[in-house]
Amino acid sequence: MNLEKKGILIVVSGFSGAGKGTLMKELLKKYPDDYALSISATSRKPREGEQEGVEYFFKTREEFEKMIEGEELVEYAQYVGNYYGTPKAYVEEQLEAGKDVILEIEIQGALKIKEKFPQTVLMFVTPPSAEELKNRLVGRGTEDMETIERRLSRAVEEAEGIEAYDYLVVNDILELCVEEMHQIISNEHTRISRNLPAIEQMREELKGFSKGE
Repeated sequence: MNLEKKGILIVVSGFSGAGKGTLMKELLKKYPDDYALSISATSRKPREGEQEGVEYFFKTREEFEKMIEGEELVEYAQYVGNYYGTPKAYVEEQLEAGKDVILEIEIQGALKIKEKFPQTVLMFVTPPSAEELKNRLVGRGTEDMETIERRLSRAVEEAEGIEAYDYLVVNDILELCVEEMHQIISNEHTRISRNLPAIEQMREELKGFSKGE
């Protein structure tokens, strides 16, 4: 019996500062043949060290709004005054090629995608505690305290939507978290609802045997 070879769409969300980006990089480094990370478009300015087409596709506000009008995005949302969205073409190509596509997006976008594609797996990443979340935000040193406070306020809202997700992943020890995430996704490929054509084929073959008796 051939299990479903088409890729699975996985949405990873989490509080800003939970370590989602690091987690995704490590997962792709360890399992490069299994996963493709969907690169989001954003209207925010690049942070130091970020490259076009690697972390994000950086767009002006006007360019982003043209993408919305042209229906070139799977989803989009505004977060802390900037647009973020998922380009459609890349996602579809990778899924057809059999890769599991990971989207790292916030909660509004995640719920929109689950609505459009019910088989999407939603994962929420959190640090071990709220105190650790604040420490990570301050520790990365890329933003002023006003922005950090806005992100912490936003985390209060995000915590209200966690029940809509399928899995909660606590990012404490990075290596263990990467392995846990890989196992969850691997197990999803064997879910009955993803393998109905293979099950139907098995039923037909079994009927053939019973006729031959």
